[in-house]
Amino acid sequence: MQLIRIFIVVSLLVAQLAGNPACAEVPAFINNIDVGGYSSVRAQKNRGGNAEAAINEVSLIVKWDDQDRWRFFAEIEVEEPLSWHEGKGVSTRNAALDIERFYADYTFTDQLNIRAGRYLTPVSRWNLLHAAPLVWTTTRPVSTYRLFPMALNGVMMHGIKPWGDATFEYAAFAETLKDQQEDRHEIRYKNAFGLRGLYSGSVDASISYMEFDEDDLLKRQYRMVGLDFFKSHDGWELSGEAFYRRTKDLGESSGGAYLQGVAPLGKKWFGIARVESFKASMQENKKRYVLGLAWRYRDNQIFKIEYAGGHQEGIYIPSGLFTSVAILF
Repeated sequence: MQLIRIFIVVSLLVAQLAGNPACAEVPAFINNIDVGGYSSVRAQKNRGGNAEAAINEVSLIVKWDDQDRWRFFAEIEVEEPLSWHEGKGVSTRNAALDIERFYADYTFTDQLNIRAGRYLTPVSRWNLLHAAPLVWTTTRPVSTYRLFPMALNGVMMHGIKPWGDATFEYAAFAETLKDQQEDRHEIRYKNAFGLRGLYSGSVDASISYMEFDEDDLLKRQYRMVGLDFFKSHDGWELSGEAFYRRTKDLGESSGGAYLQGVAPLGKKWFGIARVESFKASMQENKKRYVLGLAWRYRDNQIFKIEYAGGHQEGIYIPSGLFTSVAILF
């Protein structure tokens, strides 16, 4: 809790300095800093279970660049600082301080950049977006958080190149420092490395390849291939991702996929429908669906309500009625 208090105090001080006119005469280094963040609150009624509510996160984002070659990015958040469970009352026991991203980029050219630090694993479009104000649903597709490490500590080479009226982006990445942070309910992995290529044109489409080890008693070694796409037109959206992974020695296969559609309903309301499939190692295939509404009443604020049905597996694959409000600041 002490770390969480320090985080909140520092966040408030940084925000005050960033917005205080009296601090206008500051070094150029400080002027190149951008400070923002996001937060969301949720309430849910679990199918066949109790109700609960929580502040999902309070996230601070700090960006800096020297207007030339160096860039820095940090995303540090307090996860679930306050929660309520039916029959148990209000609690802070799930509160945790998490370093989501903390890295520096050096640009040689647009086609060649080097990144070092902690970054989101670039094998999933949803994983790279991930922030609650930027996604349409309160629940996250299971395949985007149960099949691969969501963040890595290491190095990355990445770049972008024009391709006719479109662009092509690439990333080659490798973990160089074992993750010392044990996030709640997250599967632990190690020795990860991979590649991703993204074509952005009339349709965004990417393919990725990754190898990593599961850090458990069995020490499974996986190879994984991922595909994702995104298409939007006049407020309509269609997106999807698919992953297939296989162990090197045991020959076990697992994977998952989702397909999501978004339809504009007028007056800033949108309808969302998603179908999912997920198969863990040595387990049967699990299917799930999500039907919901979202009201983006401001560009940086969104209200969501949805029902998730199909297979249910406790906290890992929840089902029931979910609602949330998210704000980007």
